[in-house]
Amino acid sequence: MCGIAGKVTDGAPVERALLERMCRALHHRGPDGEGTFVEGPVALGMRRLAIIDLVTGDQPLVSEDGQVTVVFNGEIYNHEPLRVELRGRGHTLGSGSDGEVIVHLWEELGPRCVERLRGMFAIAVWDARRGELFLARDRLGKKPLWYAVRDGALWFASEPRAILQDPAVPRDVDLRAVDAYLVNQYVPHDRSCFAALRKLPPASRLLWKPGGEPRVERYWRLEYEPKAPLGEAEAAERVRELVLESTRLRLMSDVPIGAFLSGGVDSSGVVAAMAMTSAEPVRTFAAHFHGAPDDELRYARMVAERYGTDHRELEIGPADASVLPRLAWHYGEPFADPAALSTFQLSETMREHVTVALNGDGGDEAFAGYRRYWQIDSTRRFEALPAPLRRGVAAALARAAGGIDGAAALPRAARLAHRLALHPARRYADLFRYVTDAQRAALYGPRMQEAVAGNDPLDHVVRAWDERPGLDWVDRLLATDLDTYLPDDLLAKVDVASMAASLEVRSPLLDHELMELAATLPASMKARRPHGKLLLREALRPWLPDAVLDHPKRGFDAPVGRWLREELSELPREVLLDPAAQARGLFAPGAVERLIDEHAAGVDRGKQLWALVNLELWFRTCVDAAPAVPQDIPALA
Repeated sequence: MCGIAGKVTDGAPVERALLERMCRALHHRGPDGEGTFVEGPVALGMRRLAIIDLVTGDQPLVSEDGQVTVVFNGEIYNHEPLRVELRGRGHTLGSGSDGEVIVHLWEELGPRCVERLRGMFAIAVWDARRGELFLARDRLGKKPLWYAVRDGALWFASEPRAILQDPAVPRDVDLRAVDAYLVNQYVPHDRSCFAALRKLPPASRLLWKPGGEPRVERYWRLEYEPKAPLGEAEAAERVRELVLESTRLRLMSDVPIGAFLSGGVDSSGVVAAMAMTSAEPVRTFAAHFHGAPDDELRYARMVAERYGTDHRELEIGPADASVLPRLAWHYGEPFADPAALSTFQLSETMREHVTVALNGDGGDEAFAGYRRYWQIDSTRRFEALPAPLRRGVAAALARAAGGIDGAAALPRAARLAHRLALHPARRYADLFRYVTDAQRAALYGPRMQEAVAGNDPLDHVVRAWDERPGLDWVDRLLATDLDTYLPDDLLAKVDVASMAASLEVRSPLLDHELMELAATLPASMKARRPHGKLLLREALRPWLPDAVLDHPKRGFDAPVGRWLREELSELPREVLLDPAAQARGLFAPGAVERLIDEHAAGVDRGKQLWALVNLELWFRTCVDAAPAVPQDIPALA
C-alpha cells in the first residue's frame, strides 16, 4: 500500500525536486519509505506503507531489461499463483512483492494486464520501448487516481494535492462540480472541483503518448444477466465459499491485522470468516458515538465471544472541530459524508494496534441491503400513469402545502408526489440528496447562479440508470450505486480517512468474483420487502447468532444534526459568516444565516450546513493555499 505520483512530458526534463515534493505530499499514505525514478522527461515516484515483503518490496519496480518501470498503490491478492505462472514462462522475479507481477504481466499482455489482477490498485507503467504511459484503476474504484494533461505533459497522483505541487497546474475551481457536490455530498468521478484535474474512473485504463491526448477505456463491468441456475441453498453455499476465499486472500500481511466489527451482518460475517481461516485470534474493534445509544455493541460482543477475538470497544467523539480542516485537506476535494469524521477518528485509534483492517463494505451493494432499494422498486407501478398527470398532482399538492419541506402530513404527501413525478433515477437520488433545487435557488448568489446555469448535478445517476435498461429494478438500482455512490462516496470516504492515519483497509465483500456471483442471482433472492440481504443472511446463518443476523439494520451514521446544535453549535456561524467566506460571493449571506437560525430553532438543516462548512474548509486548505504537509494546514480561528 502506498501513494503514487509522477509527471511525464513530451521532452522537457522533469526536476527531481518536483517529484520529491509530490511524494512528500503523500507521506501519510506511505510513511515507511520513498522510491523515485527520474530519467529526462519521465518521473515516477511513490511513498510506501510496508505490508508485504518488508525487506525487498520497494518501488519503483523495473523489468529485467530496464524498459518497463512500475509504481502502484494497493494489493494484488492473487500474486502468488501469478508468480508461479510467470516463472513457468521464463520470467525472473527477484522479490516477494505482490506488485512485481504487474511488470511481467505488462510485458506479456500490455494494457490487458489489469484483467488478470484480483485486488485493489492504482497503477502507473512507463514503457520506454513503446514511449507510452499506462494508468489503471481497480474494478470497483477502491484506490483513487487523479491526473492532469496540459502543454504536452501528463501528471498523475493518488491525491490532487500532489499534482498541485507543480505551479504549472492551476488551482482554478469548477463551480459546476461544486454544485454537484452540494447536491450529492460528494463530487462524482466524472467531475473535479479543480478544473485542471480529472479522475480516472473505476475499472478504467488510460494510455498516453507524450504530447498526445489520453485514451481512456473501461475494461470491466459487472453484469447482472444472464442469471445463474442456482437454487437458494446452492447459492448460499457458493456465497459462503467465496466469502471464505476472499477473506483468506485478504489476510496476507507481514504486519498486524485486525477488523472493524460493527455488529451488523456484513462485518460480523467477515470476522467469522477471518476466525475460520486465521491461525491467530482475530483483533476486532467496535465503535460507538459519544452520547449515543450503544445497542449495536452487544451484537459485536456476541460475535467476538463466539470466535474468541481480541476485542476492543472504542468511543468516537465528542466531535472535535479542530480535526475538520485536517480532514478537508486530506480529502483534497469537498466531501460531506459526516461518517468521514468518525471513520478518521476510528482509523487513528485502530492504527495504534494494527496496520491493516478488514471491513464489511460491499454487502449492501452486492446483496441489496439498503431499504431504499425496495422503496423505489415499490414505486414502479406509478410509471403506468402519464408523466404530465404525475407532475400536475405534485404541483397541486406543493401549492396546497406551501412547498415540500416539512414533517406535517401535507408537505410529506407533496414530497412523495414530487418524487413520483421524477425520472426513476432522480427519484432514487432524491431520497438522499443534500440540497434541493428550491434550496439551490435561494442559497446560490449571482456568481454561483451564473456558473451553474443549465448544470445537472444528478446527470451521473441518470446516466448510470439509463445504461442498464431491461434489468429488474432492484438490480438496476444496485448497478446505479455501483457506478456512483459506492466509488464516489463510500469507498472514497474509507480510503482517504484510513490512509490519513496510515491504515490499510481491505473489503472482502467487494471482491470482484463474489460481486459477479451476487449479480447473477435473482433480485428476489437478495431483497423482498421489507428485508434486504436475504441470501447473505442465510449464507452466514451457520456462522453467526440469529440475533446478529435478524436485528434491524443500523448504519454507522454520524449524528451531524446533534453535533451542530451541541458541541459544534458555533461552527457554522464562525465558518460560513466569516468575511473571507462571504467574499467568495458564492452564496447569499441572508440565506446562509437563515439555515443556521432554522437549525438552531429545531428545523433539521444539519446536512446542508455540514456540506457548506466542509466546502469552505476545502477552499481554505486546498485552494487559498496548498500546504504539502498536515503541519502547515491553517487552523480554525
